[in-house]
Amino acid sequence: MAGFTVALSVIATVVPLASALNLVAAVPMGIVAQRFRIRAVIASGVAATAVAFVAAGTGSASTVALCALLGGMIGAVKRHGLGFVSALTASLIVGPALALLSVAILWILEPLRTLMLNTLENTARGVSALLKRSPALVGAAEWIETSVGTAVHYWWAWVAGSVALGIVISTVVSYFVLGAVLDRLAALPSSDPLESDADSRPVDPLPLTLENAGFTYPGAPTPALTNIDLTVDRGEFVAVVGHNGSGKSTLTRLLAGRRPTTGSVVRPGSAGLGRHGGTAVVLQRPESQILGTRVADDVVWGLPPDSVPDVDALLTEVGLGGMGMRETSSLSGGEMQRLAVAGALARRPALLIADEATAMVDRAGREELVTLLADLPRRHPMAVVLVTHHHCDTRGADRVVQLHQGTRIEHQPSWMTSAYAAPARRPWPVSTRPVLELADVSHTYNHRTPWARQALSGVNLTVNEGDGILVLGGNGSGKSTLAWVMAGLTTPSHGTALYEGTPIAKQIGEVGLTFQHSRLQLQRRTVAEDIEAAGGPEIGSLQVSWALDAVGLDRHLAGRSIDQLSGGQMRRVVLAGLLVRKPRLLILDEPLAGLDPPGRQEIMNVVSWIRRSGTAVVVISHDVDGMDAVCSTTVELSAGSIVDRGAQAAPARTMS
Repeated sequence: MAGFTVALSVIATVVPLASALNLVAAVPMGIVAQRFRIRAVIASGVAATAVAFVAAGTGSASTVALCALLGGMIGAVKRHGLGFVSALTASLIVGPALALLSVAILWILEPLRTLMLNTLENTARGVSALLKRSPALVGAAEWIETSVGTAVHYWWAWVAGSVALGIVISTVVSYFVLGAVLDRLAALPSSDPLESDADSRPVDPLPLTLENAGFTYPGAPTPALTNIDLTVDRGEFVAVVGHNGSGKSTLTRLLAGRRPTTGSVVRPGSAGLGRHGGTAVVLQRPESQILGTRVADDVVWGLPPDSVPDVDALLTEVGLGGMGMRETSSLSGGEMQRLAVAGALARRPALLIADEATAMVDRAGREELVTLLADLPRRHPMAVVLVTHHHCDTRGADRVVQLHQGTRIEHQPSWMTSAYAAPARRPWPVSTRPVLELADVSHTYNHRTPWARQALSGVNLTVNEGDGILVLGGNGSGKSTLAWVMAGLTTPSHGTALYEGTPIAKQIGEVGLTFQHSRLQLQRRTVAEDIEAAGGPEIGSLQVSWALDAVGLDRHLAGRSIDQLSGGQMRRVVLAGLLVRKPRLLILDEPLAGLDPPGRQEIMNVVSWIRRSGTAVVVISHDVDGMDAVCSTTVELSAGSIVDRGAQAAPARTMS
């Protein structure tokens, strides 16, 4: 957030006509103050001011410091539920204090004071000289000269009054402008999903025993977990499975150190989340855990010098040998997950929790990652807990824990596999009229730089009306780049991407695109608000209801908060927002990733209905996952090129 403030301030300083950005530069600092303690505001404010000074000089640094001050005051007022009177009182205290500090600094730094006053006098003389050219403005010119002369003579009073009054006025304006923004953002969740309770005992998380453990989130009408009994000890590889919303992630939070609301969690010491010899967590989205610009830097990020491991040996262990100097931004999804595991192992954890760590990895990468996780307890004195939806991920587990509606049940392997067949055997719509045509499309990131990386090479593809095309490929094969080119969000370095004869890059929005992580596309507070925003100003409650029916969601969900939805429901809300615009082509990027078998079947039912309604569908996936039952053509990508294409007979497939 501090960096965001610096960016806005520097742009406002160096770009002509961009000074209005200073009005919103205090918003990020206000968010920090609203959600964190005052020391976080001070630390981020000092860091931001220093960076702004290096980037754009004293002017930008002063602006950033003022933004930190105003954002800190308004955010703190909002955090404690106070009102305008409190903000005004704070400004009446801070303003005079800052005024006295400014006078003291100028009193001590005489050369700076002389420079400032001389600049003021010279500016006044210049303005006065211009005004005296008009006889009618001579009086105004003389008044300016007299006023500035008085201000220079009593500079201490002028500086103190200007600073104090400026702070008071800025605080009043910020309260109504910045406060309104913070009030809207207050509805967004701000709790740490990995928050752990304070434990002063030495770090020693294993062996761990849950005894009738349960957990209910604040304000929730029903518990997320109930009567869980579980033991985890060193040398074990434990898999946790269950439906979306069955309580798997909540269980990992208890294992990571959060205190249950009922029952108990027994450990010989503290969980030590993120600490040496404690508990480490690898999440579904590895990019959210990568902080270093190079692979080797990220492994040791945050470690004290005396605790740095042998980085090369650690990278070799996780299958990234020789990649220490590689940029983290160039890694594939599977490589990022391996790097996240390496960063966790650098702290020599006793307990490693992988929460859906294989969801965004292709089949080959998933098998390698699961093999790595399964071998860790055999090579190190530790335990590994893997949360997964894939049956193949559980084959090497010592135990499989299955959850259902917050309770532990006997593991049923058949639950993790389900057959899908298209709901109707009618032939798919057939048309020879092209909607989108890609001709010799190639794309290189950072073109003509030392960091150039080719993502696509010579891709030729035609999507006709009503087509269903499944694009397969491993991590790093160019699938997501192809999706962004087809949606017009990326202009290819070479070749053409034409939508009805016109470059799609000039018609952004004509082709609907769903992201891998659907939460990133949901920008409003409730389901109905998001669908209406995605569809445009002409969309009302009638169209929202139609869209919810189309994707198989209950109309009562229209008023529900986005953050209360499951992963599958979020994906269907994204589809609903696209469908109300009646697109002729939809591109679905990894639509089944992270979903349990029932959730995948729900999405495939929606995709089947979309295609039967005449909309062309392109599905981007690293696995078939049954999608060939709703797609007539399969295209395989490798290293950015199409290596295979063919038609499918739409057989029933098994998802696992």
